[in-house]
Amino acid sequence: METNLLLKKLGLNDKEITIYLFLLKLGPVSVRKLAEQTGVNRGTAYDILKGLRDLGLVSYYHKATKQYFAAEDPKKLIEATENKINELSIVREKINEIIPELKSLHDQAGAKPVVKYYDGNQGIKTILQDVLEATYNLKIKTYYVFSASSIRPYLYQAYPQFTNQRIKKAIEVRVLAIGQGGEEAKLSERKWLTKQEGSPTYILIYADKVAMISVNRNGEPLGLIIEDEALYQTQKQLFQFIWQTLK
Repeated sequence: METNLLLKKLGLNDKEITIYLFLLKLGPVSVRKLAEQTGVNRGTAYDILKGLRDLGLVSYYHKATKQYFAAEDPKKLIEATENKINELSIVREKINEIIPELKSLHDQAGAKPVVKYYDGNQGIKTILQDVLEATYNLKIKTYYVFSASSIRPYLYQAYPQFTNQRIKKAIEVRVLAIGQGGEEAKLSERKWLTKQEGSPTYILIYADKVAMISVNRNGEPLGLIIEDEALYQTQKQLFQFIWQTLK
C-alpha cells in the first residue's frame, strides 16, 4: 500500500502506522479501545501515541476521567516532513564537520589493501559502476583493461549501457585484447595480445584499484576489487610495458 510506504519513509514503523490510520478512520478513542482494536498492548500504545504527538500527528483531551486520543489534520504530515528535512539538514552540517576526522581514520586504514567480492550480474554492474565513478574523479580520466573475449559478454549483459556511460563521462580506455571481437568505440584504443582464446579473467586497472572478473564452473560471473596503490602501480606499469611493445 503506497500510503504505508510513504509513512515508513517519514520514519513511522508498522505499529505506529496502524495506530495513526486507525485514529484517522475512527476519530477520538481511549487507549483501551485503541489497544483492543489494533492488537497493540496498552503500554506500547501509550509509547506510540507519545511519539505521534511529538511529531504533531496526534493530540489528546480528557473527558470525565478518561483520556482520548485523536489524529490531527493529515496536512500535519507536511509539517512533520519539513521538520524531518530540517533535522537532516542539521545532521548533514554536523557530518560535514566530522568528515576530516573520519577521513583521517579511513586514510590510516588505507595503508592496508582492501578486497571486496561480488557475484552475479548486479555484482558485476557494481564493479563497472565503480570503474566509471572512480575514474571520472581523476585528473586524467583513463583506465586500462586486459580484455578477455570469453568474459566480455558478461559485462554487457550486466551493464548494457557501460560504454555509452563511459563516453558520456569523457573517460578514455586503453585495451589489451585477448581473443576475437571487441567493439570499436569513441575514446578507446585497442591492441591485441593475441586473437587466440585463452584468458579466463577480465582485468581493469583504475584509480589505485584493480578489478578482476571471471566466471565460475556454473557459468555465473563473479569478481573482486582490490584497493591497493602498490598493486595498481605494478599492474599499470606491466600494462604500459606490454602496450609499448605491441604495434
